[in-house]
Amino acid sequence: MHIPILLAAGGGIVSDLSETARQTAMTFGLNWPHFISQVISFCIVAGLLYLWAYKPILKLLEQRRQQIAEGLENAEKIKKELEATAKARQEILDKTNTEAIKLLEEARATAAAVREQETQKAIASAEQIIAKARAAAEQDHARMLADLKKEIGRLVVQTTVTVTGKVMTPEDQKRLAEETTQQISA
Repeated sequence: MHIPILLAAGGGIVSDLSETARQTAMTFGLNWPHFISQVISFCIVAGLLYLWAYKPILKLLEQRRQQIAEGLENAEKIKKELEATAKARQEILDKTNTEAIKLLEEARATAAAVREQETQKAIASAEQIIAKARAAAEQDHARMLADLKKEIGRLVVQTTVTVTGKVMTPEDQKRLAEETTQQISA
């Protein structure tokens, strides 16, 4: 807004500004040759710092940024691989558990079949033992009865001999034993 007015005023304002700048420079002790040499020195130092310090630092920062980016990518890959590994491990565990349960069921079924088979064998063996024991008991009973009959027959013959006082022949003794046995059997 005020710029066109200042320009319209002409060179008076511009000359005032340059005069003010000169007075300010003198007040602060501005020495133009010294100032220009300082600016040139500053530019040289800034250029050298840019080439020798700033560029290597920027290059190092770029390398570190790339390393961080690669590290993040690797971390993401590792995370995905870990998730895949965990999933595969869980699948293997589930499969193994299923197989273990199946094997346990098969083992139980086999054990039950073997137990039943062994029980049947034990029952059959026990029945055979009982049958043999009965047969042996019947044989012992029959033998004892036969022995008892013989003994009773002998006792009857001996008692008869004693009571009658008569001596009996072996034929008489045999006949008397047979009669006694028939009477006992009846």
